Amino acid sequence: MITNGVYERAEKCYKNNSMRILIVEDDLKISSYIRKGLEQSGYTVDEAPDGEEGLAAVTTSSYDLLVVDLMLPKLDGLSLIETLRSKANRTPVLILSAKQSVDDRVKGLQKGGDDYLTKPFSFAELLARIQALLRRANQKPESTSLAVGTLTMDLLSRQVSREGKPIELHQKEFALLEYFLRNPGRVLTKTLILDHVWNYQFDPQTNVVDVLVCRLRNKLDKGFKEKCIHTLRGVGYVFKEN
Repeated sequence: MITNGVYERAEKCYKNNSMRILIVEDDLKISSYIRKGLEQSGYTVDEAPDGEEGLAAVTTSSYDLLVVDLMLPKLDGLSLIETLRSKANRTPVLILSAKQSVDDRVKGLQKGGDDYLTKPFSFAELLARIQALLRRANQKPESTSLAVGTLTMDLLSRQVSREGKPIELHQKEFALLEYFLRNPGRVLTKTLILDHVWNYQFDPQTNVVDVLVCRLRNKLDKGFKEKCIHTLRGVGYVFKEN
């Protein structure tokens, strides 16, 4: 179900330059499979189970890419795409469909789809096509590495090092560090971190952010004089090397 909370998180993520993808798919197993894979690849993902909810989500919030099935209840995928294009919405659309004929693929592209992938599909191919569409939309290659000061992160190999010294991180630690590296010098509140790393709304009683920051700080700063993560009490955290 697409809720007002999802709309708000989508807008916030867009403003923070995070890649957000909407999956419009009525097969819950397929939708969940795609969402989990994309989230593990660093994207933030929302889901809509039918064409009407998909259209409502896109017209209310901003997305970097849509994954749209054609055979949807309430509003089929082609009608959804046509409606968006008629409103000058140019968000890249990857069509998913069990229809494999050349005529079906041509029709999907002519109606406004940017790419067409037939079911069954491999997640590796789906991810590659999504990355290609996003690169095309941004008109520049997506960076595969991040660096601030002496700390570097390779997004493909998921390797992190500081002054050449490798640092092993768990999934959430890696996600948090990536968020810091994409926002150096910027104050990141607990609300923003919760929304980006866990993708849920702020709970003032939780201490998961503090625990994760502490674990990450211990790994990054061990053996180094300069500290990377700085705490602004009552406000949030800033990533920088003094």
